[in-house]
Amino acid sequence: MNNMLPMVHPNDIVWGGWDISGLNLGEAMKRSKILDVTLQKQLYPHLEKITPLPSVYFPDFIAANQSERADNVLKGTKQEQMDQLRKDIQDFKKTNDLDKVILLWTANTERFASVEEGVNDTADNVLASIERGESEVSASTVFAVASILEGCTFINGSPQNTFVPGVVELARKHKVFIAGDDFKSGQTKMKSVLVDFLVSAGIKPVSIVSYNHLGNNDGKNLSAPSQFRSKEISKSNVVDDMVASNRILFEEDEHPDHVVVIKYVPYVADSKRAMDEYTSEIFMGGTNTIVMHNTCEDSLLATPLIYDLVILGELCERITVKKEGSDNWEGFHPVLSLLSYMLKAPLVPNGAPVVNALFTQRQGVINVMRACLGLGADNHMTLEHRFESTLGELQEDGSDSHANKKARHN
Repeated sequence: MNNMLPMVHPNDIVWGGWDISGLNLGEAMKRSKILDVTLQKQLYPHLEKITPLPSVYFPDFIAANQSERADNVLKGTKQEQMDQLRKDIQDFKKTNDLDKVILLWTANTERFASVEEGVNDTADNVLASIERGESEVSASTVFAVASILEGCTFINGSPQNTFVPGVVELARKHKVFIAGDDFKSGQTKMKSVLVDFLVSAGIKPVSIVSYNHLGNNDGKNLSAPSQFRSKEISKSNVVDDMVASNRILFEEDEHPDHVVVIKYVPYVADSKRAMDEYTSEIFMGGTNTIVMHNTCEDSLLATPLIYDLVILGELCERITVKKEGSDNWEGFHPVLSLLSYMLKAPLVPNGAPVVNALFTQRQGVINVMRACLGLGADNHMTLEHRFESTLGELQEDGSDSHANKKARHN
């Protein structure tokens, strides 16, 4: 794709960041026990030189069991901490001679922040709340605001409501992209495919039960009820638009029973287990049950998403559109819903539909790229292969040689 569309090469990305743990990345790699020991030995000399910047730590928003890691935290008021984040962004850009900076929240899941009038409901109020140190302003929101004020795209890879109404308004005011929420790498990605298939096939899912256990620090943090609730919401909403797409199967406001369970099991470490049971109603009162077991390396599935989100997000910063008959070029809406293909709980602009179906999301990305290359939107009608006249024309001029190789001739 990079040969046709100018995209950032992964080797041209400079990575840096903040962490409440002060371990250098070499020691952090050892502690996480994700990579093979031989690979760790090869990477350690490179990673031990990289140390994270001190980060924002608001204990009320993450599990109490994270306090033992919090030895690298910023001091001062919320305003002073946000000012330091902005300085960190400026220094990082200058030191590495970068064209632009994009921020991603890959840190712990926070509890949901309470959306309160006068606190985080408008752009002015959220800025004033940070200045006076309001308790309902989360660390991720402080990062998002700092990013927006620096003109940097901000992507939320966790499920909490970082983008309270005031942050969304601030992004629109400054015309800076925000995207979220929650990396979509394993169980939820499979669910978005399977439920789309069932509903599209006229099979009515009536019960979806998802069980997870994992032993990494993400699992440890999610063992606290308020942090689990944030994750439960992002995982549970993934089927809503697919259910709503078929009113023959589902009445208005009718939904499958949908239960999500996450348990912390230290022994399995980053090797997350996901077990799902899908029970559906079929013809003449019958039932169909699909049971799935998935074992995956959680962090190794998420890391490529981080690259893809950065590369696609940067590309979107350079895309503008001019409507027919208009003289003005226009960029995407600051709520960058095109990135939803890689995110569990898509953040969309007010008035736009929420789309969770995986292949529909993917097709949206592909068609935007095709448009940038001057190509029409891709579709699967393939009418040129469905009529005698057009098939004959294609065969005569030899333009359908690929199809001929694969076709069964009758």
